[in-house]
Amino acid sequence: MSQTRRSFLGGTTLLAAGAATGGLYLLFRPSGTASAKSSKTFEITKSETQWKKELNASEFRVLRQAGTERAYTSPLNDEKRDGVFACRACDLPLYESGAKYDSRTGWPSFWKPIKGAVSTDTDYKLGYPRTEVVCRRCGSHLGHVFNDGPRPTGKRYCMNGIAMKFRPRKT
Repeated sequence: MSQTRRSFLGGTTLLAAGAATGGLYLLFRPSGTASAKSSKTFEITKSETQWKKELNASEFRVLRQAGTERAYTSPLNDEKRDGVFACRACDLPLYESGAKYDSRTGWPSFWKPIKGAVSTDTDYKLGYPRTEVVCRRCGSHLGHVFNDGPRPTGKRYCMNGIAMKFRPRKT
């Protein structure tokens, strides 16, 4: 087999594998469709420099660069008090503690957000579509939502604990 034919067949195989996993979308996606942050306007907008001054390195990586914290590392995963989980970047209330449940995934999980608190968009970061969840007010990355949660919504909002802060309800 000639080198040219072998190169063509190898390239065709890689192209087919990439198409099967959504990889072609990554190569040819229109600009501005990478995430909810790049395609929407938010009430609170700040430069990268401003965000870096307000957030520590780990918070910045998750909230502004759509990173993910390691499973089972957030103290919010075990938070069981009555209260509200708010965006760490802008303090917008996101989830009531009554909507939190143990998904056994290692991240704080909720079956529904506070109405109007979050926004979603399609994320292709891993080569296949996932639904990214961001703060409606500042566009910070919070996590992803999946269709394997409990009733009544059937949703699992799997959030990075570092993306939120907990405010206990005053009694």
